[in-house]
This record gives sequence, structure tokens and C-alpha cells, in this order.
Amino acid sequence: MQEITSSPFPELNTSRLFLRQLCMDDAEEIYLLRSDERVNEFVDRQRATSIEDAHQFINKIITNQSNGEGIMWAITLKDDPKLIGAIVYWNIVKEKDEAEVGYELLPQYHGKGIMQEALLRVINYGFETLKLKSIVADPKAGNLSSVKLLERCGFVKTGVTDDGYVAYELHP
Repeated sequence: MQEITSSPFPELNTSRLFLRQLCMDDAEEIYLLRSDERVNEFVDRQRATSIEDAHQFINKIITNQSNGEGIMWAITLKDDPKLIGAIVYWNIVKEKDEAEVGYELLPQYHGKGIMQEALLRVINYGFETLKLKSIVADPKAGNLSSVKLLERCGFVKTGVTDDGYVAYELHP
């Protein structure tokens, strides 16, 4: 597996999307993502209650990236630099050349194929550039949109945890 690095940050493009580095200018949208009830329904995390929570989160992501502990892309439309979602490689297991993928999208962009487009591009980057041997994802069993997305992108279900998560894996 190639070292995950944020210097220079690996900007990615698709036909409709530009995936770029997260920055402090994204704080308002990060706050919306991390405080929205629909986005957080299937995520075990403390909801953001202030813009300061968003600033702290962005600082944490920047630190994690500089330490090689993960990489998060801001998802934007090509014609608008405003963040509409995020996608991340985290929980890196270097000994197995494995990373977990996670993603979230503002509700007004759900159902438009945006996350599938972003996920397929990030999968390609993971296998082609990072030389990952495995990408995993663990959505909650009730998160049918995420489960269907993973299956459309070729992930295979490998089990269900006692706490209600579904384990998925993808190999090159």
C-alpha cells in the first residue's frame, strides 16, 4: 500500500464532480451535514451543535491527514465550489493494505447518483494509486440507501455485527 499523504492533496474529478481538500471555508456545510437529523440517523456520533464543532472537526481531519491516518475529500459540483458532501478513507490497516470508506451527502442531493459517482472514483483511487488490497464499509443494517449503494459499486456483504452493522468488502 502506498503511503496516504495529503501533500499534494489528491484532487479527483468525475463527469459532474470535483473532489477536493476540506478547508475552513467548508465549516457551514460541515455543520449542516453533522447536525442534520437525516444525515446522522444511521451514524454513531455526537451531532454538531455549533459552527465551532465544525471548525474542530475540520482541524481534526487536517491533523489526521497530515499524520497519514486518513484522507477526506469535500464533494462539490464542478460548477460550484461549495461542499455538498464528503467521502473519506479512514481506519487504515497498513498490514492488510486495507481502508474503510465512509461518506455523507446533504439531503437535497440524495437520490441523484452523486455519491455513487464519488464512491466509484474514490474506489479507483484506492486501488490504482494507494494500492489497497481491500476497501471495507460498515453501514447500519437499516441504512438501506447505503447498503444498496455499496452493492451497486461491487461491495460484497461479509457479515452482520451484534450491534446492527453490515460488513462489506471490495477487492480489486
